[in-house]
Amino acid sequence: MTSGTETGDVTGTRDKDYNLVWYVEACLSNALRLEQYIQDAEREKDNEVVELFRKAQADSRKGAELGKQLLKQRLNGG
Repeated sequence: MTSGTETGDVTGTRDKDYNLVWYVEACLSNALRLEQYIQDAEREKDNEVVELFRKAQADSRKGAELGKQLLKQRLNGG
């Protein structure tokens, strides 16, 4: 948390869990944003940039999936 003092009393979600939710959302948002960047680079026929952004998008998707798996385990009490 940015405030440094929230421990779940205000949000009902402990910092470590909140941070994990934030991480998944950030990865998913990044994957969506990169889709636009890929389309822009494709339109300009800049294949090097297209490839870079596709790799970054794949990494963002992977991060989101790993985060979702961890959240699922924790929400199920595991």
